[in-house]
Amino acid sequence: MTFKIDRRQLMALGTFGLGALSVPASAALMGAKGFTHGVASGEPSQSSVLLWTRYVGNGDVKLTAEISANADFSGANIAGEVEALADRDHIAKITAQDLDPNAWYFYRFVAPDGSKSPIGRTRTLPEGPTAEFNIGVVGCSNLPFGYFNAYAHAAQNASLDLIVHTGDYLYEYPVGTYPSKALAGRTIDPASEIIHLADYRLRYGAYRKDPDLQRLHQVLPMIAMWDDHEFANDAYKGGAQNHDPSEGDWETRKRAAEQVYREWMPVSDKPYGSPRWSEYQIGDLATLFLTESRITARSKQLDLGAALKGQEDIQKALESFRDNVWQDPDRQMIGGEQEAWLATAMQKSKAAGTKWQVWSQQCVMGELKLPQEATNWVAPDAPAYAKARLAVGALAAKIGLPINFDSWDGYPQARERALQAAQGVDADLIVLSGDSHNGWAFNLETADGKAGVEFGGHSVTSPGLESYLSGAKPEVAARALQETNGQLQWADTSNRGYMAVALTPEKATSTWHFLDTIRAKSTALRGSSSQTVLRGANKLT
Repeated sequence: MTFKIDRRQLMALGTFGLGALSVPASAALMGAKGFTHGVASGEPSQSSVLLWTRYVGNGDVKLTAEISANADFSGANIAGEVEALADRDHIAKITAQDLDPNAWYFYRFVAPDGSKSPIGRTRTLPEGPTAEFNIGVVGCSNLPFGYFNAYAHAAQNASLDLIVHTGDYLYEYPVGTYPSKALAGRTIDPASEIIHLADYRLRYGAYRKDPDLQRLHQVLPMIAMWDDHEFANDAYKGGAQNHDPSEGDWETRKRAAEQVYREWMPVSDKPYGSPRWSEYQIGDLATLFLTESRITARSKQLDLGAALKGQEDIQKALESFRDNVWQDPDRQMIGGEQEAWLATAMQKSKAAGTKWQVWSQQCVMGELKLPQEATNWVAPDAPAYAKARLAVGALAAKIGLPINFDSWDGYPQARERALQAAQGVDADLIVLSGDSHNGWAFNLETADGKAGVEFGGHSVTSPGLESYLSGAKPEVAARALQETNGQLQWADTSNRGYMAVALTPEKATSTWHFLDTIRAKSTALRGSSSQTVLRGANKLT
């Protein structure tokens, strides 16, 4: 195809990027008969992009996908025909091929009766010399906690080219658990914890009714990977903290959760158990690597409290845990096969002259130990588990143990191997992460020195470290965390929002946008903060 449209033309088309339609976002999302959850796109390349919709009809329904450079669909091409299959929850996905690189497109689906889906906007990746590319990074969106204002703001951010979702797209808990009381109007289905295939489908459907999430999918392509809550809290290869044997076989639950994720997300339908990692080439500017760190190979998380239980000499037990258990090189985060793939892919990217090697993965990679004064930051009425967690964390920090064993801090040898692979090819490494619900900027290091930087994204709605440290002002906590952790250059422990990562050949800048509230619908910002790395420096300026 020979469609071309640039950002200036898009902006000229209207506030919402839907051109001559001139309709407000809410109306565009209503859809027509049969189309229930809008449209989405994802996994773009230089010549293709995956298109998604859901159409509920009588059994299987054949849809036609159309794609055009024009919002009124003049000169439209047929991307192909695809069936919305009843046994796939009426989901339809097709990959539009033979597109031009670095081009914006509009797309829609047409049903046999002539009814049409909402119009979506998407784009392909650039090819060759690339001066700039902007990535929005989102994650950790728990619907009952509040409104998805971060999604709404990102959808209106005209500078963004792509959305990366780092995981926790939804949460598996029953109504009344995390949070104990939902914000009015933020209800989910089913009311029970999601365990079975039908449960996961209902929960995705409930989340995808949210107009701000629909809008984000409608206007920007997404590259996504699950974290734990798309399965169950603190998931690993052989189980999860929030999976009980009474709930059935873990492998069955894991398989159902992955199937529904692939149904409802704009991602490829890979066979279960096949390699889940992938890469995307953004011209000569960056290679984006996407890895999976939950269910492919991750070893079970360590439990420091359990290791210390019943021990008479706590100091000796802590030291033994640190030296023998925590540092065990056999403990895996992404596994040997994925480690080897990533090392080879980084080497190829660097050898091709690509400016940045950007690694999107799920959990914080930088080292985080708890400041000793944190035990004084707990509010008097804080629950006992919060007080106990901080007390154990402060004790562990005295001998170099981290706050969170569910992050890369719980797998120090796996982290060392991954970062040494980046050092070995002289990569200009940027790690994108989520999961922690707070914002972080790290200089990543190994025993051999600097290895890259990390931009850790805060959450869309889920509460962060501040919920434990309610007795300290956020700026006090952030300052103490930086003073305690040498790699940590910046932290925010009090805001919800998203990151916008701007890449140029000379530098990469992450801007954390803080939404003013999640308790009411609003795209007003409380503020923003930025951190920059210069190419070749491998440390933040």
